[in-house]
Amino acid sequence: MFLLLNQPSKLLCFRRKRPVLVRSSSGFSPTSLQTPACNITDAIPCVDRADLGKLVIANANETSCTFLEKKVPMELVKNPMVTIGSSHGWIATLKEDGILRLQDDLNPHASYTEPKHIPLPPLVTLPHCQTQIVTNVSMSSSSPEDEDCVVAVKFLGPQLSFCRPAQSNSEWINIRIANACFHSSRVMFSERHGKFCILGSGGHIIASWDLLHTHKQNPKFQRLRFKNLPKLTKTKRELMDSCYKSEHLVESRTTGETFLVKLYRKAVCRGMSKLRTKVLMVFRLDDKGNAVYTQDIGDLCIILAKSEPFCISIGSGPRMFYPNHVDFQDGGEAGYFNLAKSTSICANWGAWTGHYVPPQNIENIV
Repeated sequence: MFLLLNQPSKLLCFRRKRPVLVRSSSGFSPTSLQTPACNITDAIPCVDRADLGKLVIANANETSCTFLEKKVPMELVKNPMVTIGSSHGWIATLKEDGILRLQDDLNPHASYTEPKHIPLPPLVTLPHCQTQIVTNVSMSSSSPEDEDCVVAVKFLGPQLSFCRPAQSNSEWINIRIANACFHSSRVMFSERHGKFCILGSGGHIIASWDLLHTHKQNPKFQRLRFKNLPKLTKTKRELMDSCYKSEHLVESRTTGETFLVKLYRKAVCRGMSKLRTKVLMVFRLDDKGNAVYTQDIGDLCIILAKSEPFCISIGSGPRMFYPNHVDFQDGGEAGYFNLAKSTSICANWGAWTGHYVPPQNIENIV
Protein backbone atom coordinates (compact mmCIF):
# COMPACT_ATOMS: atom_id res chain seq x y z
CA MET A 1 0.00 0.00 0.00
CA PHE A 2 2.91 2.33 0.68
CA LEU A 3 6.12 3.03 -1.25
CA LEU A 4 8.95 4.43 0.91
CA LEU A 5 11.77 6.54 -0.48
CA ASN A 6 14.61 8.08 1.54
CA GLN A 7 14.93 11.44 0.56
CA PRO A 8 -12.39 37.45 14.78
CA SER A 9 -13.36 38.94 16.79
CA LYS A 10 -16.41 37.28 18.28
CA LEU A 11 -16.15 39.52 21.34
CA LEU A 12 -15.82 43.20 22.06
CA CYS A 13 -12.18 44.37 22.15
CA PHE A 14 -10.59 46.62 24.77
CA ARG A 15 -7.01 47.77 25.04
CA ARG A 16 -4.93 45.66 27.40
CA LYS A 17 -1.34 44.87 28.29
CA ARG A 18 0.66 41.72 27.66
CA PRO A 19 -1.11 38.33 28.11
CA VAL A 20 -1.35 36.89 31.60
CA LEU A 21 0.35 33.68 32.68
CA VAL A 22 -1.81 30.97 34.22
CA ARG A 23 -0.89 28.03 36.40
CA SER A 24 -1.08 24.76 34.51
CA SER A 25 -3.82 22.25 35.26
CA SER A 26 -2.61 19.84 32.60
CA GLY A 27 -0.15 17.00 32.73
CA PHE A 28 2.80 19.11 33.83
CA SER A 29 4.42 19.68 37.18
CA PRO A 30 2.27 21.57 39.72
CA THR A 31 4.78 24.44 39.83
CA SER A 32 4.93 24.98 36.08
CA LEU A 33 3.19 27.93 34.46
CA GLN A 34 1.52 28.15 31.11
CA THR A 35 0.30 30.94 28.95
CA PRO A 36 -3.40 30.70 28.08
CA ALA A 37 -4.50 29.42 24.70
CA CYS A 38 -5.30 32.30 22.38
CA ASN A 39 -6.78 33.12 19.02
CA ILE A 40 -5.05 35.45 16.56
CA THR A 41 -7.94 37.72 15.62
CA ASP A 42 -6.33 40.57 13.68
CA ALA A 43 -3.40 42.91 13.17
CA ILE A 44 -3.78 46.71 13.24
CA PRO A 45 -1.67 48.31 10.46
CA CYS A 46 1.21 50.47 11.68
CA VAL A 47 1.12 54.14 10.73
CA ASP A 48 4.72 54.15 9.48
CA ARG A 49 4.84 50.66 7.91
CA ALA A 50 1.94 49.39 5.82
CA ASP A 51 3.48 45.90 5.69
CA LEU A 52 3.53 45.57 9.50
CA GLY A 53 0.73 45.47 12.02
CA LYS A 54 0.25 45.22 15.78
CA LEU A 55 -1.10 41.89 16.86
CA VAL A 56 -4.59 41.50 18.34
CA ILE A 57 -5.37 38.30 20.24
CA ALA A 58 -8.20 36.76 22.24
CA ASN A 59 -7.02 34.90 25.35
CA ALA A 60 -8.93 31.86 26.56
CA ASN A 61 -9.14 33.17 30.14
CA GLU A 62 -10.44 36.64 29.25
CA THR A 63 -13.68 37.99 27.83
CA SER A 64 -12.22 40.68 25.60
CA CYS A 65 -9.45 41.07 23.05
CA THR A 66 -5.86 42.03 23.87
CA PHE A 67 -4.01 44.64 21.81
CA LEU A 68 -0.27 43.93 21.75
CA GLU A 69 2.71 46.06 20.79
CA LYS A 70 4.18 43.09 18.91
CA LYS A 71 4.56 43.91 15.21
CA VAL A 72 3.98 41.16 12.68
CA PRO A 73 3.95 40.96 8.85
CA MET A 74 0.44 41.85 7.71
CA GLU A 75 0.50 39.13 5.05
CA LEU A 76 0.58 36.43 7.75
CA VAL A 77 -2.79 37.67 9.06
CA LYS A 78 -4.48 38.99 5.94
CA ASN A 79 -3.26 36.68 3.15
CA PRO A 80 -4.56 33.12 3.61
CA MET A 81 -2.43 31.90 0.69
CA VAL A 82 0.83 32.62 2.53
CA THR A 83 0.25 30.62 5.69
CA ILE A 84 -0.34 26.90 5.23
CA GLY A 85 -1.05 25.95 8.83
CA SER A 86 0.56 26.00 12.25
CA SER A 87 1.74 23.68 15.02
CA HIS A 88 2.65 24.53 18.62
CA GLY A 89 2.25 28.22 17.76
CA TRP A 90 4.71 28.08 14.83
CA ILE A 91 3.33 29.27 11.50
CA ALA A 92 4.30 27.41 8.33
CA THR A 93 4.71 29.45 5.15
CA LEU A 94 5.42 28.43 1.57
CA LYS A 95 6.23 31.20 -0.85
CA GLU A 96 7.25 31.44 -4.48
CA ASP A 97 10.83 30.30 -3.78
CA GLY A 98 9.45 26.87 -2.88
CA ILE A 99 11.08 26.87 0.58
CA LEU A 100 8.88 25.90 3.49
CA ARG A 101 9.59 27.98 6.59
CA LEU A 102 8.53 27.82 10.22
CA GLN A 103 7.99 31.20 11.86
CA ASP A 104 7.04 32.30 15.38
CA ASP A 105 5.84 35.79 14.34
CA LEU A 106 2.22 35.09 15.34
CA ASN A 107 3.11 33.54 18.69
CA PRO A 108 2.38 36.36 21.18
CA HIS A 109 4.71 34.72 23.70
CA ALA A 110 7.73 34.67 21.37
CA SER A 111 10.22 37.53 21.02
CA TYR A 112 8.69 40.85 20.05
CA THR A 113 11.87 42.12 18.39
CA GLU A 114 13.63 39.01 17.06
CA PRO A 115 11.16 36.63 15.41
CA LYS A 116 12.57 33.30 14.28
CA HIS A 117 12.30 32.17 10.67
CA ILE A 118 13.59 28.61 10.19
CA PRO A 119 13.90 27.37 6.59
CA LEU A 120 13.39 23.65 6.06
CA PRO A 121 15.33 21.63 3.45
CA PRO A 122 14.34 22.12 -0.19
CA LEU A 123 11.26 20.06 -0.94
CA VAL A 124 11.64 16.91 -3.02
CA THR A 125 8.61 16.00 -5.12
CA LEU A 126 8.00 12.29 -5.62
CA PRO A 127 6.91 11.04 -9.06
CA HIS A 128 3.19 11.64 -9.69
CA CYS A 129 2.96 13.82 -6.57
CA GLN A 130 2.93 17.57 -5.92
CA THR A 131 4.45 19.81 -3.22
CA GLN A 132 2.75 23.13 -4.02
CA ILE A 133 -0.48 22.54 -2.06
CA VAL A 134 0.02 21.63 1.60
CA THR A 135 -2.75 20.07 3.67
CA ASN A 136 -1.06 20.83 7.02
CA VAL A 137 2.15 20.77 9.06
CA SER A 138 2.71 19.04 12.40
CA MET A 139 5.65 18.99 14.83
CA SER A 140 6.62 16.39 17.43
CA SER A 141 7.73 19.01 19.98
CA SER A 142 7.13 22.65 20.81
CA SER A 143 10.12 23.97 18.83
CA PRO A 144 11.81 22.94 15.56
CA GLU A 145 15.09 23.91 17.25
CA ASP A 146 14.82 20.91 19.59
CA GLU A 147 17.39 18.31 18.59
CA ASP A 148 14.89 15.47 18.26
CA CYS A 149 12.00 17.49 16.82
CA VAL A 150 10.46 15.93 13.71
CA VAL A 151 8.41 18.07 11.32
CA ALA A 152 5.78 16.33 9.20
CA VAL A 153 4.26 17.90 6.09
CA LYS A 154 1.17 16.41 4.47
CA PHE A 155 0.63 17.48 0.88
CA LEU A 156 -2.67 17.22 -0.96
CA GLY A 157 -2.38 13.87 -2.68
CA PRO A 158 -0.10 10.89 -1.99
CA GLN A 159 3.00 12.56 -0.51
CA LEU A 160 3.92 12.77 3.18
CA SER A 161 7.33 14.14 4.18
CA PHE A 162 9.36 14.21 7.42
CA CYS A 163 12.54 16.02 8.46
CA ARG A 164 14.55 16.92 11.60
CA PRO A 165 15.34 20.65 11.19
CA ALA A 166 17.84 20.86 14.08
CA GLN A 167 20.09 18.14 12.70
CA SER A 168 22.98 19.10 10.43
CA ASN A 169 22.45 18.30 6.76
CA SER A 170 18.78 17.63 7.42
CA GLU A 171 16.95 15.99 4.53
CA TRP A 172 13.39 14.94 3.84
CA ILE A 173 12.13 11.40 4.24
CA ASN A 174 9.42 11.20 1.59
CA ILE A 175 6.61 8.67 1.62
CA ARG A 176 4.16 7.99 -1.16
CA ILE A 177 0.77 6.92 0.19
CA ALA A 178 -0.97 4.65 -2.31
CA ASN A 179 -4.33 4.44 -0.52
CA ALA A 180 -6.44 7.36 -1.77
CA CYS A 181 -8.43 7.58 1.49
CA PHE A 182 -5.42 9.39 3.03
CA HIS A 183 -4.80 11.83 0.17
CA SER A 184 -6.84 14.74 1.56
CA SER A 185 -6.23 13.96 5.25
CA ARG A 186 -4.22 15.89 7.83
CA VAL A 187 -1.23 14.60 9.77
CA MET A 188 -1.01 15.01 13.56
CA PHE A 189 1.51 14.04 16.23
CA SER A 190 0.24 11.91 19.09
CA GLU A 191 2.13 12.80 22.26
CA ARG A 192 0.41 9.93 24.00
CA HIS A 193 1.85 7.32 21.60
CA GLY A 194 4.89 9.20 20.26
CA LYS A 195 3.74 8.73 16.66
CA PHE A 196 2.56 10.72 13.68
CA CYS A 197 -0.98 9.72 12.67
CA ILE A 198 -3.25 10.24 9.70
CA LEU A 199 -6.97 9.59 9.81
CA GLY A 200 -8.36 8.23 6.56
CA SER A 201 -11.29 9.90 4.85
CA GLY A 202 -14.52 8.78 6.50
CA GLY A 203 -12.72 8.21 9.80
CA HIS A 204 -12.55 4.40 9.65
CA ILE A 205 -8.78 3.81 9.61
CA ILE A 206 -5.69 5.41 11.16
CA ALA A 207 -2.16 5.10 9.77
CA SER A 208 0.73 5.85 12.13
CA TRP A 209 4.51 6.21 11.91
CA ASP A 210 6.93 5.81 14.84
CA LEU A 211 9.91 7.99 13.91
CA LEU A 212 10.98 8.93 17.45
CA HIS A 213 11.48 5.60 19.21
CA THR A 214 12.03 2.88 16.65
CA HIS A 215 12.66 5.20 13.66
CA LYS A 216 10.42 2.95 11.57
CA GLN A 217 9.21 4.60 8.40
CA ASN A 218 6.63 1.94 7.55
CA PRO A 219 3.14 2.66 8.87
CA LYS A 220 0.92 0.66 11.15
CA PHE A 221 -2.82 0.60 10.56
CA GLN A 222 -5.71 0.55 13.00
CA ARG A 223 -9.31 0.12 11.95
CA LEU A 224 -11.90 1.85 14.11
CA ARG A 225 -15.10 0.28 15.38
CA PHE A 226 -17.86 2.82 16.02
CA LYS A 227 -20.00 2.22 19.08
CA ASN A 228 -22.88 3.87 20.95
CA LEU A 229 -24.04 5.55 17.77
CA PRO A 230 -27.09 7.81 18.23
CA LYS A 231 -30.39 6.99 16.59
CA LEU A 232 -30.89 9.34 13.67
CA THR A 233 -34.11 10.37 12.05
CA LYS A 234 -34.52 9.99 8.30
CA THR A 235 -34.45 13.78 7.96
CA LYS A 236 -31.15 14.06 9.83
CA ARG A 237 -29.56 11.23 7.83
CA GLU A 238 -30.56 12.95 4.60
CA LEU A 239 -29.14 16.23 5.89
CA MET A 240 -25.82 14.58 6.79
CA ASP A 241 -25.66 12.86 3.39
CA SER A 242 -26.03 16.26 1.69
CA CYS A 243 -23.18 17.87 3.67
CA TYR A 244 -19.49 18.32 3.03
CA LYS A 245 -17.72 16.05 5.52
CA SER A 246 -14.38 16.27 7.30
CA GLU A 247 -12.76 14.30 10.12
CA HIS A 248 -10.24 15.46 12.70
CA LEU A 249 -8.06 13.75 15.32
CA VAL A 250 -7.31 15.70 18.49
CA GLU A 251 -5.64 14.83 21.79
CA SER A 252 -6.21 16.22 25.26
CA ARG A 253 -2.94 16.81 27.10
CA THR A 254 -4.95 17.30 30.29
CA THR A 255 -6.68 13.92 30.33
CA GLY A 256 -4.60 11.88 27.88
CA GLU A 257 -7.69 11.15 25.78
CA THR A 258 -7.93 11.02 21.99
CA PHE A 259 -11.03 12.24 20.17
CA LEU A 260 -12.29 11.92 16.63
CA VAL A 261 -14.46 14.82 15.46
CA LYS A 262 -16.73 14.45 12.45
CA LEU A 263 -17.87 17.75 10.95
CA TYR A 264 -20.82 18.07 8.55
CA ARG A 265 -21.14 21.41 6.79
CA LYS A 266 -23.62 22.65 4.19
CA ALA A 267 -23.51 25.52 1.73
CA VAL A 268 -25.94 28.27 2.72
CA CYS A 269 -25.73 30.08 -0.60
CA ARG A 270 -24.90 29.17 -4.15
CA GLY A 271 -21.41 27.86 -4.68
CA MET A 272 -18.92 27.19 -1.92
CA SER A 273 -18.51 30.75 -0.65
CA LYS A 274 -20.21 30.07 2.69
CA LEU A 275 -20.53 26.82 4.60
CA ARG A 276 -22.37 26.35 7.85
CA THR A 277 -21.88 23.56 10.39
CA LYS A 278 -25.07 21.50 10.60
CA VAL A 279 -23.96 18.38 12.47
CA LEU A 280 -20.92 17.67 14.62
CA MET A 281 -20.14 14.33 16.26
CA VAL A 282 -17.38 13.48 18.75
CA PHE A 283 -16.02 9.99 19.41
CA ARG A 284 -13.68 8.97 22.23
CA LEU A 285 -10.97 6.57 20.98
CA ASP A 286 -9.26 3.83 22.96
CA ASP A 287 -6.16 1.72 22.27
CA LYS A 288 -8.28 -1.21 21.05
CA GLY A 289 -9.69 0.75 18.13
CA ASN A 290 -13.08 1.51 19.64
CA ALA A 291 -14.61 4.88 18.70
CA VAL A 292 -17.38 5.58 21.20
CA TYR A 293 -19.83 8.37 20.46
CA THR A 294 -20.08 10.88 23.30
CA GLN A 295 -21.86 14.10 24.15
CA ASP A 296 -19.78 14.62 27.29
CA ILE A 297 -16.08 15.52 27.21
CA GLY A 298 -16.19 17.08 30.68
CA ASP A 299 -14.59 20.49 31.13
CA LEU A 300 -12.69 20.19 27.85
CA CYS A 301 -13.12 22.41 24.81
CA ILE A 302 -11.93 21.17 21.42
CA ILE A 303 -10.45 23.82 19.11
CA LEU A 304 -10.75 23.27 15.34
CA ALA A 305 -9.24 25.81 12.98
CA LYS A 306 -6.55 26.35 10.38
CA SER A 307 -4.01 25.59 13.07
CA GLU A 308 -3.44 22.13 14.51
CA PRO A 309 -6.50 20.95 16.52
CA PHE A 310 -6.06 20.82 20.29
CA CYS A 311 -8.01 20.61 23.57
CA ILE A 312 -7.99 22.93 26.55
CA SER A 313 -9.36 22.42 30.03
CA ILE A 314 -11.77 25.17 31.01
CA GLY A 315 -11.43 26.55 34.54
CA SER A 316 -13.71 28.85 36.47
CA GLY A 317 -14.06 32.59 36.00
CA PRO A 318 -14.28 34.69 32.82
CA ARG A 319 -13.41 32.80 29.67
CA MET A 320 -13.44 32.93 25.91
CA PHE A 321 -14.30 29.24 25.48
CA TYR A 322 -16.88 26.93 27.06
CA PRO A 323 -16.61 23.41 28.55
CA ASN A 324 -18.08 20.48 26.63
CA HIS A 325 -18.02 22.54 23.45
CA VAL A 326 -16.21 22.50 20.13
CA ASP A 327 -14.95 25.90 18.97
CA PHE A 328 -14.47 26.12 15.21
CA GLN A 329 -13.11 28.62 12.69
CA ASP A 330 -12.92 27.40 9.15
CA GLY A 331 -13.82 28.68 5.72
CA GLY A 332 -14.92 32.05 7.10
CA GLU A 333 -17.30 30.47 9.63
CA ALA A 334 -16.72 31.04 13.34
CA GLY A 335 -18.85 29.49 16.03
CA TYR A 336 -19.41 27.02 18.86
CA PHE A 337 -21.02 23.60 19.02
CA ASN A 338 -22.67 22.54 22.27
CA LEU A 339 -22.12 18.78 22.55
CA ALA A 340 -24.71 18.18 25.28
CA LYS A 341 -27.47 19.87 23.26
CA SER A 342 -26.12 19.01 19.78
CA THR A 343 -26.62 22.61 18.73
CA SER A 344 -24.38 24.95 16.77
CA ILE A 345 -24.03 28.68 17.31
CA CYS A 346 -22.49 30.43 14.32
CA ALA A 347 -21.13 33.75 15.52
CA ASN A 348 -20.34 35.26 12.16
CA TRP A 349 -18.71 34.88 8.79
CA GLY A 350 -15.66 36.95 8.19
CA ALA A 351 -11.97 37.04 7.38
CA TRP A 352 -10.89 35.08 10.49
CA THR A 353 -7.24 34.07 10.53
CA GLY A 354 -8.13 30.66 11.89
CA HIS A 355 -4.87 30.52 13.85
CA TYR A 356 -4.88 29.46 17.49
CA VAL A 357 -1.85 29.24 19.76
CA PRO A 358 -2.12 26.39 22.30
CA PRO A 359 -0.90 26.86 25.90
CA GLN A 360 2.83 27.49 26.09
CA ASN A 361 5.01 26.20 28.93
CA ILE A 362 6.99 28.90 30.74
CA GLU A 363 10.20 27.38 32.08
CA ASN A 364 11.87 28.38 35.33
CA ILE A 365 8.91 30.39 36.64
CA VAL A 366 7.56 29.49 40.09
